[in-house]
Amino acid sequence: MSANREFKSSVFTTLFADPAALLSLYNALTGGALPLDKPIEIATLENVLFTKRRNDVAFVLGNKMVILIEHQSTINENMPLRLLIYVARIYEKLIDNSAVYMSKLLKIPRPDFIVLYNGTDPFPDEKTLHLSDAFMEMAGIPAEGLGGALELDVRVVNINEGCNDAIVKKSESLDGYVRFVAEVRANQAAGMCFESAVAKAVKDCVGKGILAEFLETHASEVINMLTTEWNEEQAIKVWKQEGREEGVDISAEIMRALIAKTPFEDIAKRYKVSIEKVKQLQSVVELCSA
Repeated sequence: MSANREFKSSVFTTLFADPAALLSLYNALTGGALPLDKPIEIATLENVLFTKRRNDVAFVLGNKMVILIEHQSTINENMPLRLLIYVARIYEKLIDNSAVYMSKLLKIPRPDFIVLYNGTDPFPDEKTLHLSDAFMEMAGIPAEGLGGALELDVRVVNINEGCNDAIVKKSESLDGYVRFVAEVRANQAAGMCFESAVAKAVKDCVGKGILAEFLETHASEVINMLTTEWNEEQAIKVWKQEGREEGVDISAEIMRALIAKTPFEDIAKRYKVSIEKVKQLQSVVELCSA
């Protein structure tokens, strides 16, 4: 498992890279009872949205496509738009592009869009985000006349400890993941620095039989990746708290690139910003990593 953190949720995606664990998660979320040895096709995207980020988990199951996105710290109201772009790219991978020009109807897998939320901000057990909420109002056109031609719904499921237990407990891997994150946060609340909080959570969870095999195999990678992710999140929060809301999304991408040790010049070229802007964001990253 690589420690490259240019995409989020490496612990989550590695945990659910196992098809049986992924099917168990799918059963838990949908109330299904599919056999865990049922063949699936992984369709996760690399290099999404012109960066080295990727969507977390995408797979095709029979005639149904499922995309699961683990969201670490905040709810992103733009998830329907992001998933619209993801699913279009995935369809491009799955079908023969020339087939769309044939007169016969082309059958494609039906998508499901699910976000698993485990941030610290208050959030309901479930919420649905709609792409049509992003559509701009147009003068002279009634609101009810908008949104009918294109829609994408995203189911957001809160998987923090104590939320949606009926779902979480149906998947051993998801239950273990939730309990592991809760251990880390409890250690932080007790005054431990984040890296120590993660290290202790790994040790304690192994002792309790929580994700024991996974954590024993990937202990050092888990500590490194979660620490890097935490630094990234803190840097973005500092940037927002300083009132620099304009350009927050692009600044977040730049800070992730800085944490991944991408050269200043490459970042400036990729995001079309000045070297001074990159250095300014580097100072925020260093502050939060100290």
